[in-house]
Amino acid sequence: MKHLAAVNKYFWKYKSRLIFGILFIILSNYFRILSPQVSGYVVDKVTQAIKLKKGLPITNTPRNRNYDVLVKQLVYWVETGNISFSNMIVFSGITLLILALLGGFFMFLMRQTIIVMSRHIEYDQKNEVFQHYQKLDIGFYKTHTTGDLMNRISEDISRVRMYTGPAIMYVINLSATICFSVYFMIKENAELTMFVLAPLPILTITIYTVNTIIHKKSEKIQSLLSGLTTTAQESYSGIRVIKSFVQEAAMMRFFKEKSNLYKNNAIGLAKVEAIYFPSMALLIGVSTLLTIAIGGWYHVSHHQPEVSAGTITEFVIYVNLLTFPVTALGWTASMIQRAAASQKRLNEFLQIQPNIFDDNCASLSSLKGDIVFKNVSFTYPHTGIKAITNFSLSIKEGQKVLIIGRTGSGKSTLAQLLLRFYNPENGNIKIGNHPLQSIFLSQLREGISYVPQDVFLFSDTVSNNIGFGMPSSPSKQEIENAAKFASIHNEIMNFDKQYDTMIGERGVTLSGGQKQRIAIARSLIKNPEIVVFDDCLSAVDSKTESEIINNFYQYLQNKTAIIITHRIFSTIRFDKVIVLDKGAIIEEGTHNELIQLDGYYAELYRLQLNRGESIGDSSLA
Repeated sequence: MKHLAAVNKYFWKYKSRLIFGILFIILSNYFRILSPQVSGYVVDKVTQAIKLKKGLPITNTPRNRNYDVLVKQLVYWVETGNISFSNMIVFSGITLLILALLGGFFMFLMRQTIIVMSRHIEYDQKNEVFQHYQKLDIGFYKTHTTGDLMNRISEDISRVRMYTGPAIMYVINLSATICFSVYFMIKENAELTMFVLAPLPILTITIYTVNTIIHKKSEKIQSLLSGLTTTAQESYSGIRVIKSFVQEAAMMRFFKEKSNLYKNNAIGLAKVEAIYFPSMALLIGVSTLLTIAIGGWYHVSHHQPEVSAGTITEFVIYVNLLTFPVTALGWTASMIQRAAASQKRLNEFLQIQPNIFDDNCASLSSLKGDIVFKNVSFTYPHTGIKAITNFSLSIKEGQKVLIIGRTGSGKSTLAQLLLRFYNPENGNIKIGNHPLQSIFLSQLREGISYVPQDVFLFSDTVSNNIGFGMPSSPSKQEIENAAKFASIHNEIMNFDKQYDTMIGERGVTLSGGQKQRIAIARSLIKNPEIVVFDDCLSAVDSKTESEIINNFYQYLQNKTAIIITHRIFSTIRFDKVIVLDKGAIIEEGTHNELIQLDGYYAELYRLQLNRGESIGDSSLA
């Protein structure tokens, strides 16, 4: 239960709904609890009428019973109004109907306040979790599965909602029903009440035992569900790989194993929960039997003359009123236990603090100036791979820099450090003499256009994907201009709905080259001061690549550009060419200088020429 304390802030936020909900629950139960007394009074009146007709003595007078003040007023009206017996029955029936309507009306208001409150809390919780997702750094997502994250924001929050809504409502309703019933039962006859409620201690022990088992099983089931969701999500995302390697049967067996484990544990939990309902039915049946047996004996033997047929009727109705709350006790306890297990998982997640955050940052007028890497080293925390070692580089404002190197040489890591996806272990990075840590993350990333190796497109229209990074909706002309720079405009115009074409999840309906070029258009439309392209032309043919490179040369005028690749582009006049190997610079200079150096760069240049690959006019370098 301590884990559920985290939702108390929402109860405080929606305290007016909660307070009115509690009030409506009390009123609903109050009017429902008057029905047994009215029914008992009617039974006593009928008993009196039968005795009078048979000439038997009357030993019990209804007006002397310990009724509620409203029922006493009703009795007073009937007794002093000279109402006939038949009219009294009709009047009592109408009274019972009115009490039922009032109870139902306040029950409706109860659900409109408590359940609606739980939906507001669910909305707030989902927003809180999603906002926290977006605050966490890239390293977090490399160590957590998508399925588990999806399960937390959907299944876990839904189970917590069952606590903040139905469970809270039933607990308060249960408390009100028991309090009202027990109060009037004791007020009517304390000794009979003691016998009727004798099975309750057994009920308490049963609930405690089963709840302990439910809590343990709920935590395990939530964990298994996360694993099952992850398996399904990965299968959907990698369906082309699965099909190409003909692994449908193997994946089905793997999914069945996980699904079967989840099923067995869920069935085990259901069996435990199933203990509640027959146990409750048995205990309620025993209470009803005790009421009739002991109450009947009191009445017939005159052991307690005040116990009348009406008293027995009242007690039987009270016991039946307690039936649903008591039987729902197990269900409610199960909901609370499951919610506690889910909230524990949410608390663990929400307590994770991002390693990348704004701290004492200053707002800059614009992101301009030289980019300086000084003695930067970085090791990936989740793998221990040392990606960058004592790296230093100065890029003047407006310069074009080409960074090349073998796979795993640290090229992409430099881009991610520049965007503060990670913080360097040692050294520092500055833009315009401002350390990256002193710049707001939002301003830093808004000022840099970044196209990663593995481009990601949303399941949306082409135009919305291109305009994704804009603070406001770009015009059609701006979108088309960006697409033309990325050499994708003509192909988009051949789509069925052109720029309004839905491209499917992760751009599944497009080729690899089309996805890369739409991602390039998305970065170009921002028109930033700094551009970072990380091997974003790997899926583009040579002719299209040449067109894009020529467009880059026009677009990149007066902009600072970092082009990361494993190929040589000499069409653009690069001010510097950096060759990386094992996270360190092994060659640095212009195109001509590195050709004369006759090292790795010159060898790569010759290989591209021998393969007949287009590398442009080297005279520009």
